[in-house]
Amino acid sequence: MIFDILTLLPEVCRAYLKASILGRAQQAGLITVRLVNVRESAMDRHRTVDDAPYGGGDGMVMKVEPLVAALESLPNLPRPRIILLSPAGRPLTQELAAELAGLERLVLICGRYEGVDERVRLLAVDQEISLGDFVLSGGELPALALVEAVSRLVPGVLGGEGSAAADSFSDGLLEHPHYTRPPEFRGLAVPEVLLSGNHAAIARWRRKESLRRTWRRRPELLAGRELGPEDQRLLAEVQAEEAGQPPPGGSGKLNDMR
Repeated sequence: MIFDILTLLPEVCRAYLKASILGRAQQAGLITVRLVNVRESAMDRHRTVDDAPYGGGDGMVMKVEPLVAALESLPNLPRPRIILLSPAGRPLTQELAAELAGLERLVLICGRYEGVDERVRLLAVDQEISLGDFVLSGGELPALALVEAVSRLVPGVLGGEGSAAADSFSDGLLEHPHYTRPPEFRGLAVPEVLLSGNHAAIARWRRKESLRRTWRRRPELLAGRELGPEDQRLLAEVQAEEAGQPPPGGSGKLNDMR
């Protein structure tokens, strides 16, 4: 998969892209990330990329000519989806990341200052995406977040093919808690079921704790969600335990392995 990132600050992106999973994925040829300095497409000798907004007001606006010229300097194939990182865009979710991971190539436009000239959006942009309902100084951090979220879903990037499928939000729920050595630390023990070697019991515990964490922290993710019979039973157990009641159909002994 190919990512082209149009930015005024390629040095901000470069170090992150070289590190860890993204760096290894590029070395393995699983993804390609190209940084395009928009300033190099500026039309004048001063490399001007911004100007005061028509109509007045504070701040500066990224000019249309350098951005469009930078876009037109890119290879035509494979045909990309051109994305503007913008607070007005569709929120980046795991579902959207999975949708984008099915494409061959993404072009990401990182705005700066007060934003980009509206004609960039009208002439070239296929989609706008937002990292959330807050304001940043530019689109570089959202672009890096999008590249990582999408790249994790490219086969081979994470190594273990089940790793991404188990992540939070992949099936609409938060991920279960994780533990590793030592088995006890400052009076807090790893739940016994995880040390049992009983894979069916471990899978049930993880699913139940995923439902518990979602119900506690992000109950809106469960609202209107159609749960299967087993998930309904597990959620009923969670709700009974949280209320200090015996689990439905159980012995009355509360499961304290959280």
